[in-house]
Amino acid sequence: MALDQVDVDKLGEEKEMTFLEHLEELRWHIVRAVVAILVGAIGIFLVHKWFFATVIMAPTEDDFFSYQALCRFSNFLRMGDSFCIRPPEFEVIAVGFGEAFITAVKVSIFTGFIIAFPYVLYEVWKFIKPGLYKEEQKAARGFVFVCSSLFLTGVLFGYYVIAPFAVKFLSGFDLPGVVNKPTLASYISYLVMFTLPAGLTFELPVVVYFLAKVGLVSPEGMRQYRRHAIVVILIGASIITPPDVVTQFLIGVPLYFLYEISILIAKRVQKKNEKLELQKTP
Repeated sequence: MALDQVDVDKLGEEKEMTFLEHLEELRWHIVRAVVAILVGAIGIFLVHKWFFATVIMAPTEDDFFSYQALCRFSNFLRMGDSFCIRPPEFEVIAVGFGEAFITAVKVSIFTGFIIAFPYVLYEVWKFIKPGLYKEEQKAARGFVFVCSSLFLTGVLFGYYVIAPFAVKFLSGFDLPGVVNKPTLASYISYLVMFTLPAGLTFELPVVVYFLAKVGLVSPEGMRQYRRHAIVVILIGASIITPPDVVTQFLIGVPLYFLYEISILIAKRVQKKNEKLELQKTP
């Protein structure tokens, strides 16, 4: 028994990590996450011509999926071409020496991050999981899958919904005596702005879940400040979209829908917390 006890004690000591050991563990998690992003970035860069032609520049073409889908929907409603939108013809130019190469590298890294996002979350989860209680680990089950799904859904929403309307509006907006010839760098920066913020904002239910878990957010409070939330959503939609009412509406409605879902999540978490408190009460 004594030997067994010693072994148990040794195992307990091995589980205890110093601050430097935690930093070393964190460093390796970060290294593995960065390697995953670089692998995805290198893969995209190797096929960068195909990727730019079929993905990056697709929202500027008439045959882009979103434009075709709107036209089919308009015809389905027997409204002719009322909902059909098409981007005006324009050229994207590279004005700086090496701008095409630098932009291709940036796009590869950005896309590599999107591809590796589930694995990056997995590394984050592996790092924080040992510090959680069993109940907390059970409550956070599916963290990587849910967060990854919401993020990728938001990115796809930004690419297929926000980007087409934004391209149509911004490329068609002109001023007297000004020729609208967007640079490659500006086009890519706007495309990133249309997709990445949408992916992050779609994480709202997850954020609310953890805030409700620690008691910082309640469903009653979210209902009370619903009107304030609507104002914030509209302001946020106007920031990440061009000054186009239709585009702002398209991003504002899903955000409000996510807010209402977050209220239901907070209510469910509150009930679970109350149930646990009752169980602990003698």
